[in-house]
Amino acid sequence: MNYRHIYHAGNFADVLKHAVLARLIRYAQQKEGAFRVLDTHAGIGLYDLTSEEAQKTGEWQEGIGRLIDAELPEAAAALLEPYLSAVRELNPEGGVRRYPGSPKLARMLFRPQDRLSAIELHPEDFSALSRVFEGDFQVRVTELDGWLTLGAHLPPKEKRGIILVDPPFEKPDDYEQLVDGLAKAYRRFSTGTYCLWYPMKKGAPIADFHEALKALEIKKMLCTELTVKSDRETTGLNGSGLIIVNPPYTLKDELHTLLPVLKEKLGQDRYASQRAFWLRGEN
Repeated sequence: MNYRHIYHAGNFADVLKHAVLARLIRYAQQKEGAFRVLDTHAGIGLYDLTSEEAQKTGEWQEGIGRLIDAELPEAAAALLEPYLSAVRELNPEGGVRRYPGSPKLARMLFRPQDRLSAIELHPEDFSALSRVFEGDFQVRVTELDGWLTLGAHLPPKEKRGIILVDPPFEKPDDYEQLVDGLAKAYRRFSTGTYCLWYPMKKGAPIADFHEALKALEIKKMLCTELTVKSDRETTGLNGSGLIIVNPPYTLKDELHTLLPVLKEKLGQDRYASQRAFWLRGEN
């Protein structure tokens, strides 16, 4: 309840998460039928990077600030186009003053038949999120603990869905809660595409987290990680990862194209690294 994403909006972790989310949405749109995005920890939807909070950390300058005007290889530019075009649409004057959170990005990429359920527990953030989507019949905003939605809101009535779980990781058991939440959700909606975000920092139990996920025996789980600096001299975030359950068959190859470019553009020291691999499935 204390976490406020405005301090971190547009940072390198957001870049990875939102680039992948945009790819998942574009893949889902290859079929005509409607689908729903369920964003369990939605935040405020739209961020002012000139605000006092965003300026206090300046994290966006090491993330979207480096990427928005960068020269990119043609293949990577094509894959990033949906995400970067949405950011540019919000900033017609150039640069990056406004940045879309996950729910706003998803909504900007939607067709008329696609739907969004945006969940937020923090009262002030819920109010801000509601204002962003006021009057939008394609979006339902709910004030609720996002973990509860993994049972209550699944399966979606559209029978097709992308479930983004991006918790604040304020508590030491959040990695375990992410595993438990996925297990509960998958039992209810085994055909959904799940995208689970997690932080990487010194001492984080990443290996144990991966082993716990493997033990769920879900058939297809793809992992991608991007670290931008060494964890030796920092107690903060040095990388982040995503677990994608039931990923598009094209996604691993797309990541092999994207990740080296993101590492080059966003890396902060020589220890920057990237990888994409199967936790379970098509090795």
